[in-house]
Amino acid sequence: MIRRSAFGIFIYGLFICGIIFIHSFIRYELHEASPETEAANPFSSGPYETSPENAGLSLSSLQNIDAAVEASIKEGELPGAVVLAARNGKIAYLKAFGNRSLKPEPEPMTTDTIFDIASLTKVVATTPAIMQLVEKGVLRLGDPVRRYLPEFTGGGKDDVTVRQLLTHYSGLRPGFGNSREWVGYEAALNEIWKERVSGTPGRSFAYSDLNFIVLAEIVRVVSGKAIDVYAREHIFEPLGMTETAFQPPAGWTARIAPTEMRSGPAQLPKGAKPEYKMLRGEVHDLTVWKMGGVSGQAGLFSSARDLAIYAQTLLNRGVYGGARLLSEAAVTAMASPQSPSQAANVRGYGWDINSEYSSPLGDLFSGGFGHTGFTGTSIWIHPPSDSFVIILSNRVHPSGGKNINHLRSVVANIVAASIINPEIP
Repeated sequence: MIRRSAFGIFIYGLFICGIIFIHSFIRYELHEASPETEAANPFSSGPYETSPENAGLSLSSLQNIDAAVEASIKEGELPGAVVLAARNGKIAYLKAFGNRSLKPEPEPMTTDTIFDIASLTKVVATTPAIMQLVEKGVLRLGDPVRRYLPEFTGGGKDDVTVRQLLTHYSGLRPGFGNSREWVGYEAALNEIWKERVSGTPGRSFAYSDLNFIVLAEIVRVVSGKAIDVYAREHIFEPLGMTETAFQPPAGWTARIAPTEMRSGPAQLPKGAKPEYKMLRGEVHDLTVWKMGGVSGQAGLFSSARDLAIYAQTLLNRGVYGGARLLSEAAVTAMASPQSPSQAANVRGYGWDINSEYSSPLGDLFSGGFGHTGFTGTSIWIHPPSDSFVIILSNRVHPSGGKNINHLRSVVANIVAASIINPEIP
């Protein structure tokens, strides 16, 4: 009798455990699928695609993006594009248009295409690297640059601060001229040391690649790691951005959108005859190309999904998938006006807020922050509506391309107009 009772109790226990397991599983599935959970932990395991309505956007409105991009392609402004719109931690729109390659052979654009994102490098790699070093207490934005780079002196540069580099109020000119021949990272720095300010530091705005060459060198000196290594270890790997890198590996080439023809490599052997080829996986920016492919102002390659992870991290106030990239205070500082008061061109730390470069803001979004890239890329992040818009193209392919600021603004307007029940001021 005792054995039978024990066996019965054992079977009954298994039955109860099974019921508890099934109940817990059902609750887990419902919990994972619930809008409340997704809103509380958006993109917890990667970009989450859903219907526009589930994300709080209107499908009928978003469909206007199709006609806008197709018209731009027809006008020859760009060969193709990938457009992504997200809200409330969900990707509501992700679509590829046109071709990623026209020459030497046509190739259709795909949503997983990897692009040379040009100046988005400034805000996806260099700016967060600088802000992380500020958080660690090893760098102060109000310090003169020469505190970290003693060679950065003379020519009116002595009092230029790290903050002024980030906001483009350093007085440095936009970029190197073509009058001097140089090749290599160290050679570029030597050119920087000889630079004279062309504007008044702290007062004159000039969007400058030179600012971010200097910032990347500050990262290297302070952290002991070049910007490509630092960004990989401290930004991309923690966030799971597996399709973002400087000097992308050969295995990515088939998915990379080509840019323009160029003779290469940047440094040819003496007497060698240059052979022109279509750049594909090599940086388009001429200065970075001459520097060897790695710098703070350009050179990064990425995909729409990876950039969505990064944008969502900032909307999450610095957290993504359990990893904290930046403090909430750092994200707020980057996205807040940091340029001189009453300045016509309003910049945050690294990011554009409202300036002559704010085409991705459009006409209907009020506030937010973003950036553009020369190759035809842009991001605009709008915290008030918990949304962002990413446009990736290789507008310079195959031979220069045209201005796409009109398209950037139009797409932003369409997304802004598609917001359902916006809880914004």
